[in-house]
Amino acid sequence: MTIAPTPPALPDDRGHFGPFGGQFIPETLHAAVEQLAREYARAREDGEFLAQFDDLLAHYVGRPTPLYLARRLSEHLGGARIYLKREDLAHTGAHKINNALGQVLLTLRMGKRRVIAETGAGQHGVATATAAAVFGLQCDVFMGSEDVRRQAPNVKRMELLGANVIRVESGSRTLKDATNAAMRDWMESSDHTHYIIGSVVGPHPFPMIVRDFQAVIGRECRRQCLAQIGRLPQSIIACVGGGSNAAGIFYPFIADEAVKMIGVEAGGRGEGAGDHAAPLTYGSPGVLHGSLSYVLQDEEGQTSPVHSISAGLDYPGVGPEHSYWHDSGRVRYTTVTDSAALDAFALLMRLEGILPALESAHALAHAIAVAPALDREQAIVINLSGRGDKDLDEALRLMGKTDPG
Repeated sequence: MTIAPTPPALPDDRGHFGPFGGQFIPETLHAAVEQLAREYARAREDGEFLAQFDDLLAHYVGRPTPLYLARRLSEHLGGARIYLKREDLAHTGAHKINNALGQVLLTLRMGKRRVIAETGAGQHGVATATAAAVFGLQCDVFMGSEDVRRQAPNVKRMELLGANVIRVESGSRTLKDATNAAMRDWMESSDHTHYIIGSVVGPHPFPMIVRDFQAVIGRECRRQCLAQIGRLPQSIIACVGGGSNAAGIFYPFIADEAVKMIGVEAGGRGEGAGDHAAPLTYGSPGVLHGSLSYVLQDEEGQTSPVHSISAGLDYPGVGPEHSYWHDSGRVRYTTVTDSAALDAFALLMRLEGILPALESAHALAHAIAVAPALDREQAIVINLSGRGDKDLDEALRLMGKTDPG
């Protein structure tokens, strides 16, 4: 397997996707970021590294994940056939393990023995804790206390895996604040610690590294579509918070102009400030967590509050490559409300017996809205980025199916 990029080969040497990306970091982090860039450049040309990563994906993660025709859902909607790329069946229950294992291998190449991570939905935290356990590394995971409440099962999993979950009480106590805390830790510990950023965000080379490790999703999907459908799909739909699952499935199809790609942001409760988490829909270019991208911010450039029922989408920024795809028109971005995502969550359970993550339910909800108007011969692929065990209690609470006492 290769993790080298496919055309168009972005970012450029300075880490820019058009005007987006770059490195907006304090001086104390330059050495660590440059070391990571050098080591990754060597690793992607190292056959032994690639073979080890490939072996882990096949024999530990359980790749390739299936491409599943959701027959009952397709029949219920009465339009295009809907296929699910089943990242929920990967070990730990989401796509996050692909990137976590790749970055742990880079950590070992750099001679470091401690990793840190931020997490919202908890899936990246679980994946990082899992990868650290496999290779015997110390692991600290930063998580906002509101997300600790919403995603309690994943907190327990991280702790059982040997990770130290550090609860963040500042700000909105969600993903942005966890990322801030992880960045502060890394500034003080980068000589012996690697920060495993979980999405296609942050300073160069992180957006490129995470995209490349996650592009296995799209490469598999491409082969599976040709084998099972006989051609490429008409559309690929994925949810977008920071954007790693979407970048992973979109990237290998970027040159295929006939394939429409739709990224679905968290529309939350509505269009008002603080009611959603949709920077590509409502935001403007700004700097957040080390790169220039679309950000939800006020007139003075201060990051705006955000909201989503999905902890993994509850973030005011997005990866710089998504911003480039947005402005170039190659990918279309839209929003789905909390209520529509909850409805999709329940519908997939009833019709297909699959429990999706609330993040993935946003992509599913958009497909449910558009599929009925399409021809039966058309095929839609949804990246089912994770499973919803972590969300079950919160979803039942929001649907009024639990005892408030």
